[in-house]
Amino acid sequence: MKRTEIVSVFQKRAFGLALTIGAASFVMAQQKVNVSGNVKDANGAVGYSSITFKNSQNAQLSDAVLADADGNYKLELAPGSYEVAIEAVDYKKFTQTIQVEKPGPIAPFVIVSSGKANLNNTTDIQGVTITAASTKPYKVELDKKTYDPSQDLVSKGGSLQDVLQNVPSVSVDTDGTVSMRGSSNVRFLINGKPSALLGIDDGANALQSIPADQIEKIEVITNPSSKFEASGTAGILNIILKKSKKTGFNGSVIGTLGYLPQTNLNTSLSWRKGNFSWFLNGGGGYKESKNTNRNDNFYSNVTKTGSETESRQNSVTNSANNNYNATAGIVYDINEKTSVNASGTVRTFDSESDGRIDYNYKYYNAADSYTLRKNLGTNNNLAFQGDFGLDHKFDDKGQNLSLSLSLQSNKSGNDTNIEEFDNYSETASLRNVISQNTRNKNIVAKADYELPIGEISKLEAGYRLDSNNNTYDNNVLQSTSSTPGLQYLGLYTYDAKYKELFNAFYVQFKSKIGKIGYQVGLREELSNVTTDYRNLEGSNTLPNKKKNYNNLFPSVFLSYEFAKDNQLLLNYTRRIDRPRGFFLIPNPSYNDNQNIFDGNIDLNPSYVDSFELGYSISKKKFTINPTLYYKRETDDTKMLVYNKAITYTFLDETGAEQEGKRIEFHTKPINLGTEETYGLDLNFNWDATSWLKFMGNVDLFGYNIKGSTLYQTLNEDLEEITSTANFNGSGISTRSRLTASFKLDKTLNFQVQGFYRGGTKTEYQDRKDMYAINFGASKTILKGNGTLAFNIQDVFNTRAMQSTTYTANSTRESYMQWQPRQFTISLTYRFKQGEKVEQPKRKKDINSNASGDDQQAPM
Repeated sequence: MKRTEIVSVFQKRAFGLALTIGAASFVMAQQKVNVSGNVKDANGAVGYSSITFKNSQNAQLSDAVLADADGNYKLELAPGSYEVAIEAVDYKKFTQTIQVEKPGPIAPFVIVSSGKANLNNTTDIQGVTITAASTKPYKVELDKKTYDPSQDLVSKGGSLQDVLQNVPSVSVDTDGTVSMRGSSNVRFLINGKPSALLGIDDGANALQSIPADQIEKIEVITNPSSKFEASGTAGILNIILKKSKKTGFNGSVIGTLGYLPQTNLNTSLSWRKGNFSWFLNGGGGYKESKNTNRNDNFYSNVTKTGSETESRQNSVTNSANNNYNATAGIVYDINEKTSVNASGTVRTFDSESDGRIDYNYKYYNAADSYTLRKNLGTNNNLAFQGDFGLDHKFDDKGQNLSLSLSLQSNKSGNDTNIEEFDNYSETASLRNVISQNTRNKNIVAKADYELPIGEISKLEAGYRLDSNNNTYDNNVLQSTSSTPGLQYLGLYTYDAKYKELFNAFYVQFKSKIGKIGYQVGLREELSNVTTDYRNLEGSNTLPNKKKNYNNLFPSVFLSYEFAKDNQLLLNYTRRIDRPRGFFLIPNPSYNDNQNIFDGNIDLNPSYVDSFELGYSISKKKFTINPTLYYKRETDDTKMLVYNKAITYTFLDETGAEQEGKRIEFHTKPINLGTEETYGLDLNFNWDATSWLKFMGNVDLFGYNIKGSTLYQTLNEDLEEITSTANFNGSGISTRSRLTASFKLDKTLNFQVQGFYRGGTKTEYQDRKDMYAINFGASKTILKGNGTLAFNIQDVFNTRAMQSTTYTANSTRESYMQWQPRQFTISLTYRFKQGEKVEQPKRKKDINSNASGDDQQAPM
């Protein structure tokens, strides 16, 4: 899509959504009238008191408000009879019944002291609120950390990928790869389960399709307990999406404009009435991006005239994408103990890309040559998901049963047209037409049971079924000057099916002895994996590959509470890294005929034993959480990069056909050796003053990698040779992030964030340092109902990944920048009715030092 079409996209799709939302908010708002009043005592005004208006006929029309310093308040109420309750520090609870019939003032409410303090002193009661966001951006619990992105200004108007760049212990590479403590084997969940929202194999495009405004919180689970699935040796990121807990009609709309050209409109709506509540989250937008890659290759062991000594590759790809998603759901309370829920999700993603790759070749004792490669591509993705659940409380003591079923479908298609031009020729010497179609169907069924035992113990047990089916259809056609007419490349044209069936059972017990809390669990997972691969060459040489695994995954968590919000944490877990589906397909990629990704049908899972020792202290103005960790991974998956010499034909300047040689680079995942990582992960939050806050994360880590392998390749003389790839290496490095937030007044905030990742070095690869700085600002407007936000990502345009890779006969210098500097401006408007519905109080988790809901992502 061209940039001139941005307005058209915004008008036809996003603007229509805005009109629908505006009409809905107007219909709901016109039922109310504006009222105002004052709270006072015998000596004058009572500031900062909370006033609740409970409708006598319909609780859904109830509302609440907080008085200002002079005791004044304003709000909108539907006409009717209300029971008013007023609460303030050092005052008795006040109640009175009133009748609201028309707009205007209400007679002052006069409340009396409880006899505990001076009535004239109201300066210390400013903490009285009806509902308030937590001032701390994250909290620490026994088996997870919870991050609240509501105070994150640098990702306002952005996506899940932007939010993840600010989450403690998490980092995002320039290509969108997410890692935790340096490992990219992260398992993503949406509301506690895999989701069609994240697409197939959790690609960067999927992370960009989830708006930041739809995210309520992110659970960072570096060492998941047995209650969670065992996949993901780095840990689990559980994305909790917003669901309103207020009565009546509530919602918000956020619109974003940015550069590189970007437009977004997203909304969150909810309505609660009687036993029913429903919600709708959705939106969409348009975004352009620019990806830059450079590879400089230097070859050794040149033995023959015409062989390459150097090659340089410069690649720039511009892309434009549209993405839309919507989730609608309903909850019905059958009675006080049983409720059912259902929701549906649809997501679409479409993109167009235009790429140019320039190759320069320097030959030993021969003239240099040049190749221009042009790529035009389209990508589309369509995902559906349906979720159904039942929650039942056997009693008020915490005995609960939860059942859920999730049906998911995801379909993607990629079409690419490639042309190559040799030595400035106007006639293409090579043409590729590539069509890739992938389909995923997934079923997740879960049952979770909780049984309190006495006052301080709990038993948890559950079952989970995962059925995952992927189909791959890949067609590659090619024509050259010597073979005109498109013909199939048999090696890269294939059909493949990947099926996996997982059955999991877990049991977990938690309790407390004095100040010592403990939780022990055991999980069993039975895995059945089948890979069926057929290509046009040698279709009988690669039969179905079946693998079965039966593994036990124990977990142990211990805590010692020195005082309230001050405890020591020790835990151990065992986890598994199952290969991604496309890693097992032998030839999944041919978009660049000189840089080819080869799958490995013999790839096996990796296993990791993980230990953590952490300390957590949380006070009014600061929270600090240092954690020592150690992980040992066996059969670790490494990416083997090697080169292979091939012959090809091209047309010279006179139009005569010539034969040449070039080097292809291949990347292949393999199981190799062991990897040990250890370090100190320090998270902290400090409210230095009323206007200055800091949040930081420092990860000082060491690594020790052992592993080498032999592989077969072709040298410059086209002779098969055996070479060695050596991955051995050890060292110390660091990752850090610091965010400073400035509050100039009650309505204006600024935020500056710095990120740094130190380099790592092995005998195989030297990865350079990387750093970036982001900036954000927000202004509250429209009497508190609106927020205007502005941010700049990568202020100095330094976020780029650089590395040097060493093979048996070459050295490669690489540079990648996934996205250059960009900025956005967004406007959020909130319309609301009704008061917050208080959820039934649950027993405090005996092993948690944090306040709030004890919400976990089961299984």
